[in-house]
Amino acid sequence: MSDESEVIAQAAGVNVRLATVDDLDGIMAIERAVFEREAWSAEAMRRDMLDANCYYLVGELVATDQIVGYAGLLCGAGSGEGDIQTIAVTPTVRSRGLGRVMMADLIAEAGRRGATRLFLEVRADNPVAIGLYRALGFHEVGVREGYYQPDNVDAVVMKLEPVPGGPATRSLGPIGSEAIGEWPKDGAC
Repeated sequence: MSDESEVIAQAAGVNVRLATVDDLDGIMAIERAVFEREAWSAEAMRRDMLDANCYYLVGELVATDQIVGYAGLLCGAGSGEGDIQTIAVTPTVRSRGLGRVMMADLIAEAGRRGATRLFLEVRADNPVAIGLYRALGFHEVGVREGYYQPDNVDAVVMKLEPVPGGPATRSLGPIGSEAIGEWPKDGAC
């Protein structure tokens, strides 16, 4: 997690850290409450959390260690692209910046893993989440009709490209005398 994200999260009374399998019960309580009939199974969540290509975070209240949010990224090192698998925040702490902090950390991790493109799907009927993702640089690239079942709600597919910190944004450019096309005649550097 970046130092800036950590400061923001702690200022809000929430500590954001890497998730462990010991957090699964707390994550699943939020998953079921937030996503109801569309919730992942505990086994699917566990499998994702243990996958070396995934990176999961939890937000927990500093005062009680209660998990109040989680987020996950699928991005194999060097694969060139990643996918925000999931993100959820309990209603009691929404609109305090936890989702933004976790998303910023997932984006940074995708960059560290070499992603140049990052994708996500979001319910078309969730304008708050769509607004957050736009503010973070994502833009709409398509719609998956009826993606969210059993509610038959469309998914808006969004993409962030280039990923900040990823290979497409890391460039040295011209350095020193080679930038002007000649080497010094006396051999000096």
